[in-house]
Amino acid sequence: MTVSPSHIRSGRPLPGEFAAYAAADIAHVSGDDALVALATQAERVLALLASVNDDAVEGVTYAPDKWTLKDVVAHLADDERVFAYRMLCLARRDTRLLDGFDEKQYATETSATRRSWAWLLADYAAVRNATLTLLEGLAAEAWTYRGTVNGYEASVRGLAFHIAGHELRHLRAIETLYWPRLNRRDP
Repeated sequence: MTVSPSHIRSGRPLPGEFAAYAAADIAHVSGDDALVALATQAERVLALLASVNDDAVEGVTYAPDKWTLKDVVAHLADDERVFAYRMLCLARRDTRLLDGFDEKQYATETSATRRSWAWLLADYAAVRNATLTLLEGLAAEAWTYRGTVNGYEASVRGLAFHIAGHELRHLRAIETLYWPRLNRRDP
């Protein structure tokens, strides 16, 4: 996934522009441009996940009562949808308070295990493309617009880095916990 070389760089968010609980995740995001980070990470995620098929990921989890790998990919897309909506609201100067959401309920309701692996990857890619086009269209000042999200103050760039950091946390889990348990079959 690419971004225009002439895009407006986000800058790195400062403390107070994102939830305190996200600081550790955001610290893992490279650079100071949310668009570049999100585009680069999407390429990495898709390259890794596209290397296996439906049979290989079917039912794969790393422990009892944990999400399947399919659930994790669906969660990444849903979480990004919610945060992209929040970024849209802040970027458009919507002043209403934005509520939180129950990620466990969302994961249950996605019924990700009924979806094909290809469908889940296409959904993830579509959501990321939509996020990138939203962010690429922002004016320079919009990156620092703020509002109240789930009880904390956030900026557009803080939420964008939150998406990237959250994804990196799950990517580390995929690589270290899920990947060794895949049922890989040689073609």
